[in-house]
Amino acid sequence: MWDFSHRIKVAIDDRISDLIAQMTIEEKAGQMFIAGTTINPDGSIGKKEGQVVTGPGARMPTPDILIKEKQISHMNLWATPKALELAKGINEIQRMAENSRLGIPVSIASDPRHYFSNNIFSMESNGFSQWPEQLGFAAIGDEDLMYKFGDIARQEYLAVGIRIALHPMADLATEPRWPRCSGSFGEDAALSAKMLKPYILGFQNGKKLTAQGVACMTKHFSGGGPQNDGLDSHFEFHTGQVYPGNNFEYHIIPFLSAFEANTASIMPYYGVPTDQTSENVGMSFNKDIITKLLRNKYKFEGVVCTDWGLISDSPMGQGIVYPARAWGAESLSEEDRVKKVIDAGCDQFGGENCVQHVISLIKNGKISEARIDQSLRRILKQKFELGLLIIHM
Repeated sequence: MWDFSHRIKVAIDDRISDLIAQMTIEEKAGQMFIAGTTINPDGSIGKKEGQVVTGPGARMPTPDILIKEKQISHMNLWATPKALELAKGINEIQRMAENSRLGIPVSIASDPRHYFSNNIFSMESNGFSQWPEQLGFAAIGDEDLMYKFGDIARQEYLAVGIRIALHPMADLATEPRWPRCSGSFGEDAALSAKMLKPYILGFQNGKKLTAQGVACMTKHFSGGGPQNDGLDSHFEFHTGQVYPGNNFEYHIIPFLSAFEANTASIMPYYGVPTDQTSENVGMSFNKDIITKLLRNKYKFEGVVCTDWGLISDSPMGQGIVYPARAWGAESLSEEDRVKKVIDAGCDQFGGENCVQHVISLIKNGKISEARIDQSLRRILKQKFELGLLIIHM
C-alpha cells in the first residue's frame, strides 16, 4: 500500500502558503478573531426590520457584517435557536462566506451545550443531548463513558455545523469558592488528566484531527482555578491567582494530558499568575506563559486563542460598561493591548472583532506581516484538517 501521508502534509503547507500569498492585510487580520454573533429563531441571519434583539446578541454584529465588512471567518454562537434552525443558520453563514473574495469557510465555535445546568458559562442545550457537567463525569470516573460522551457530542456538533469546541476545562478547582468549579474535573490533577484525554479524543475523533472531528480548545492555560479568595478574573474585583504551597506546576499536570491527546487549540485565562513570571499581567498578555512555557517548554504547535473580551470594553446599556479583562494592561490603548497579546505569542482574539487594530499595527510597522503569517499558518492548518478547506492534489 502506498503511503501518501508525507505528500498530504506537503500539500497542506503549500496550499496554506498559496492562500496566505493571496490575502490582503485586511483578510489576514480577519482570520485572527473569533467574533461573537447570533442566529435568529427562524434560522435566518442578519437583523430584520422591526426586530427587537435582547440579551448579548443585541450588542454583537450579525454574521453578514462580520463576513462582508470585517473579513472574519471564525464565529462564536451565543444564544441560538433549536437544532434544526441552528443548522439552517450555519448553512446560511457558509453560503455567505462562499461568496466572499477568497471563499474561506467559517469555523463555528461554541461553549458547552450538553450540560444540564443553569451555569452562565454553559450555553442553553436547545435540542442537544443532556449529560453531566465535567465535575459529574469526574465523580463517575469512567474513561470509556467520557469518550462516549465526546464521541456523541462530536456527532451532534457536526450535524449542525459546529467545528470548534470551546472546551474542555483543564483547570483544577483547588479554591472551592471559585464559581467555575462545576465546569472542571475537580481539584485532583491526576483525575483531571485521566478524564481529559478521552474527552478530547472523543470530540476530535482520535489523536489526529480530521474532517470528522471537532477541534477542542482546552482551557484555561496555565490553570484558572487558584483565584485569590475565589474571586473570578472575569471581574474587576479579582485579586489575581495565587499558589499556596508553591504549587504552580501542579496546575500544569492536566494540560500535559491534553497535549498528549493533541488538543487542537489552547485558551489562556484572564487571571494574573501573581509573582510567578517576570511581570504581573494576565495570561494572554504574558510572554513567559505563552511563548516560554507553552510554546518553548511544552512544544505546543496548535492555535492559541485568548479568552473572550481582553481588548474592548462592552457597553451593557443604561450607562453600564463591562471593562475589558486586560488585567495588568488596563493602562494600554486597545491597539497596544492587541500588540502585547501578539507579542506574547497568541494567534487569535476571542470574543472580539476589532480587526482595525491589527491592520493599523501592520501598516504602521509595529507588527511585522511575517509575524501575522506565523499565526495564520496555525489557524489555516486547522481549517484544512477539519476539511473546511480542501486540499487539491
